[in-house]
Amino acid sequence: MRLDKFISQQLGVSRAISGREIRASRVTIDGEVVRDASFKLNPEHQVEFDGRSLTQENGPRYFMLNKPQGYVCSTEDPDHPTVLYFLDEPMAHKLHAAGRLDIDTTGLVLMTDDGQWSHRITSPRHHCEKTYLVTLENPVSDDTAEQFAAGVQLHNEKDLTLPAVMEVITPLEVRLTIKEGRYHQVKRMFAAVGNHVVGLHRERIGAVAMDASLAPGEYRRLTEEEIASFGMPPR
Repeated sequence: MRLDKFISQQLGVSRAISGREIRASRVTIDGEVVRDASFKLNPEHQVEFDGRSLTQENGPRYFMLNKPQGYVCSTEDPDHPTVLYFLDEPMAHKLHAAGRLDIDTTGLVLMTDDGQWSHRITSPRHHCEKTYLVTLENPVSDDTAEQFAAGVQLHNEKDLTLPAVMEVITPLEVRLTIKEGRYHQVKRMFAAVGNHVVGLHRERIGAVAMDASLAPGEYRRLTEEEIASFGMPPR
């Protein structure tokens, strides 16, 4: 890749601006200043801009993020801040959420630039399990777990929900595992049985659980085992 294209992508600026920064001696390769914008980068080159290391990505990227309230999972939104705000990564705008959360829902979000991998998580035919910690407005009814196991009728939906597993933690807090990703599904399931969700936190997607060491807004790369758990080896 040409040096000016690489700097353009890394800094999110035009090729013209990246060329100007290169000619201003702000870029070093393997510790030496390079002022030639057409310089051909090799994967082993160590590139720095104003002393800050710029990483050459050699393949798809996979992250987990602990999403706080008030952020949307879109890559762009004219009205709300997006989760990309937290990702201090080159070309973060190319990442997308593999399974979105509502603006007021917190917890596990998987971010990637691998569309085939994220499709295995979000495609309805794969029935990828998601587990949520749910806080309710009213005490959970004794028969709610049984109703969810049998499937419930959501408003304006033709088919019942797939069987779901609910564990009661306290009368106002439950853990729910579903195999679908319908619009606002957890909230609508409890509405269908006469209750109201006041807090929702995603704890797990498939075999990948939220890293307890991550505070809201923090993220980390997925391990190779976590990536491969969705049925595809890391590239």
